[in-house]
Amino acid sequence: MIGIGARIAHPKYGEGAIFGESGAAWRIQFTEHGEKELAKTYESYEILEAAPATSEGIALEDVVSAVENVFDQYLESPKPVDLGDKWEGGVMELRPGEEGLKGKEIPIETFFHKIVMLRDRLRVLEQNINSNAKLSDEEKVNLQQYITRCYGSLTTFNVLFDSKEDWFKGDKKGA
Repeated sequence: MIGIGARIAHPKYGEGAIFGESGAAWRIQFTEHGEKELAKTYESYEILEAAPATSEGIALEDVVSAVENVFDQYLESPKPVDLGDKWEGGVMELRPGEEGLKGKEIPIETFFHKIVMLRDRLRVLEQNINSNAKLSDEEKVNLQQYITRCYGSLTTFNVLFDSKEDWFKGDKKGA
């Protein structure tokens, strides 16, 4: 049965999971093409795993289970990135150069988390550019150069990371 929670295969978009509906369309998260809304009347879906049978709507537990299933199957679980030991429990102080203005303290773990999220989003952007069928190789290279420059601008924050393999790497001079 097709419905929320079903895993399907689409001839163009590949495998996906139905996670919602919007009027006459299913909301589907595809492994390689992201979220799409496709007509419920479309008949060429191949059902890989039927939707759970329900008689009176969907229970919250079923929704949570379906979402966890999608995450488990389609998203990589990134390995944790460790903050350098010397920074544990530290605070980042921001002091304005203008007298009379109040400074701000931010727990270093909060700042570190934001840097790691930025790095991970740059990686996803890079993967999306490289796998985009509509971009020419020249366009991919041009966009890739901007991402490399972003990494280069972020190398200042490498001091926060415990392991060199987690560092930002920008454009190498002379390479």
